[in-house]
Amino acid sequence: MESKNFVFRYKSPKHWVEIFRGYYGPVVKAFAVIDPEAREALDADLYALLDTFNVAGDGTLVLPSEYLEVVITKMS
Repeated sequence: MESKNFVFRYKSPKHWVEIFRGYYGPVVKAFAVIDPEAREALDADLYALLDTFNVAGDGTLVLPSEYLEVVITKMS
């Protein structure tokens, strides 16, 4: 196991939301199954979350993210 970092980079927070709403399965499904009022609330929550962690100051989105890489080796 090793802790690693990845930096998401998008044209803007809006661009991130558009990409994830259109192509990232869990986000696509979440928006598909909730009512319009809940969609608006989720949309607002996503923008608030992105604003909290965005380190860019120029309107783009730069979002540092830590993840855990786990490599499993099959023993024969």
